[in-house]
Amino acid sequence: MADTSGIKEHMEVIGADGVHVGTVDKVEGDRIKLTKADSGEGSHEGHHHFISTGLIAGVEGDKVRLSANADVAVTFEEEANG
Repeated sequence: MADTSGIKEHMEVIGADGVHVGTVDKVEGDRIKLTKADSGEGSHEGHHHFISTGLIAGVEGDKVRLSANADVAVTFEEEANG
């Protein structure tokens, strides 16, 4: 499991390709909760999304870099209502 101690609220989450995936709301257990503002549109709008900490490659400055490209990381998001 990745070291999540350096992950802070409002950090940008980016894929291995440097593309924006979301913004950290907080870390909950073994996953990062993203802000609702980055939730997408349609059926995803207004929902928090989560990314497994297993996808974290590292924390660089104010960014959390994932080991997967953004388009792949989004498919691993776990949606939660509310």
